[in-house]
Amino acid sequence: MKNDAQKQAVSTPLRIVFMGTPEFAVPSLERLVAAGYRPVAVVTGPDRPRGRGQRVQPTPVKKAAERLGLAPILQPASVRDPAFAEAIAALHPDIIVVVAFKILPPEVYTQARLGAFNLHASLLPRYRGAAPIHRAIMAGETETGVTTFFLRPEVDTGEIILQKRTPIGPEETAGELHDRLMHLGADAVVETVRLIERGEAHPRPQDDRQATLAPKLTREEARVPWHRPAFAVHNHIRGLSPHPGAWTMHGNRLLKLYRTRLATGEGAPGTVLEADNRLVVACGEGAVEILELQQEGRRVLPADAFLRGYPLRPGDRLS
Repeated sequence: MKNDAQKQAVSTPLRIVFMGTPEFAVPSLERLVAAGYRPVAVVTGPDRPRGRGQRVQPTPVKKAAERLGLAPILQPASVRDPAFAEAIAALHPDIIVVVAFKILPPEVYTQARLGAFNLHASLLPRYRGAAPIHRAIMAGETETGVTTFFLRPEVDTGEIILQKRTPIGPEETAGELHDRLMHLGADAVVETVRLIERGEAHPRPQDDRQATLAPKLTREEARVPWHRPAFAVHNHIRGLSPHPGAWTMHGNRLLKLYRTRLATGEGAPGTVLEADNRLVVACGEGAVEILELQQEGRRVLPADAFLRGYPLRPGDRLS
């Protein structure tokens, strides 16, 4: 970030370098182009094997960039390679826009004359880290949002430029919230670029005392904690839906759970209370009704269809 440069309005077209890889970044790129901010380059991850067939495919951002006719498209194997910093410097960027990309070294992001900023899917300083959407829902938050902030060496700690808030629905899954935030974030990206362009960005420091962390999820963390109250189990399952998916064991079979709602009932944690047209399981306090689930290697099914083909009975234990 270069403070003197940020105070100056830009009289010539901005030279923007956009960096992003997954689907979450695509609306931001599309919205920038639609608003007249056509990036001079797009940086994304390498082509990799993806999907069931593990065919080598481009990233969602690369596909979008090609569709929009943007070039060049850079795909560095490592953002710490000095050659990558040199390639960015040669573009003479005014602004670097980062949406769901790798952690950049200062040698790269300081090349931006007016600053480099990142879009983060939380209301910073809350939920700094790789899994802010999942962990906000798992924690039972009722509100979240997006934040744009200037990059600095410490991850997700830079000065805040803009925030947009949105409620989290009581039944909303991580996947549903992800899709809403990627569009809300696209609006924030365009607004942030306009503020910087006009010299009207007034960044404010984050209050580290309010910070919480949202590190990458581990497989063990995704296990359903049946010993917890029903509302916590419900939040856990929807917070991991559809990816990576909350899981539990029925004997030696792994089941993934994707959608639930609170239900009435009592029993030892993990005990199946109903398994007819409804699937109700006891928690540490209360119970949840499982609405969508999957046997490992099979399709995701509504509970009634699942029960017609899978042997679950009242009294069985999920562990």
